[in-house]
Amino acid sequence: ILSLRDGKYYACKCMKQHFKSIEQVNNLSEIQALRRLSPHPNILMLHEVVFDKKAGCLSLICELMDMNIYELIKGRRKPLPEKKIKNYMYQLCKSLDHIHRNGIFHRDVKPENILIKNTLKLADFGSCRTIYSKQPYTEYISTRWYRAPECLLTNGYYSYKMDIWSAGCVFYEITSFQPLFPGSNDLDQISKIHDVIGTPANRTLNKFKQSTILNFHFPFKKGKGIPPPVHNLSAKGLTLLYAMIKYDPDERIAAHQALQHPYFQELWAADTQALATHKKVRLLENTVGQVPLHLWQISKGSQGEVIFTWKH
Repeated sequence: ILSLRDGKYYACKCMKQHFKSIEQVNNLSEIQALRRLSPHPNILMLHEVVFDKKAGCLSLICELMDMNIYELIKGRRKPLPEKKIKNYMYQLCKSLDHIHRNGIFHRDVKPENILIKNTLKLADFGSCRTIYSKQPYTEYISTRWYRAPECLLTNGYYSYKMDIWSAGCVFYEITSFQPLFPGSNDLDQISKIHDVIGTPANRTLNKFKQSTILNFHFPFKKGKGIPPPVHNLSAKGLTLLYAMIKYDPDERIAAHQALQHPYFQELWAADTQALATHKKVRLLENTVGQVPLHLWQISKGSQGEVIFTWKH
């Protein structure tokens, strides 16, 4: 849609649900999440909430992006350059690190919900929950192909690590243009996961069995490994991918750990350097009367002068 206020184009998401009051609108988890998470360079920006009380209609006005990851790779023949793959995955991990640090997990990370323009942004927080909300989660969540084992094998006992599994599936998909685990139903989904990474150890399955009424037993499979072709994915990238699809969520890499993985070494170093420079500039700007006196060490020099040293 075109805004007459600033002459810019925005994306408009019309909600299917009917709303009775502004209180109901403000309690919507998607709106609460976007307000809490913004601004962040890798989270879709919510600009405005438009509520028609008479009609009960709600629209979310967000920044307009070029396309989603699914549209980027659909029908594509030429592999994405390694640098682009790495940049996309780094930005996706940054978005997940940000939401997890803010106590939110997305629950529906998939190519259609990852938007790109000049940068990558995570979108569609309609399924999100807070990390502190009470388990079990009863709603049907996550698109099957990107659903973590703990979502498939327990009665709603899962956490933020499910987002990492989904991101790992996306990682494979942008290197191969094929879904990693294209299950036709939940049982087939588990079977396809075992085909790739093998049947988990009994201790892992026993963890899951404590959180379900299901009684499951799986035939032993060694696992054939990540299926080819994977284009422009280095050995370090493959190591990270395996870390993201660890069967046991307790052993699965977290977003903040993924950012510091050797695969992202150059990007992490550049980010760290930029942050250090930014802090240094801010410090120089704020030295006059901005830092409380108790944060300074006061001493006398050899000539009797007063020396102020900032306590790091």
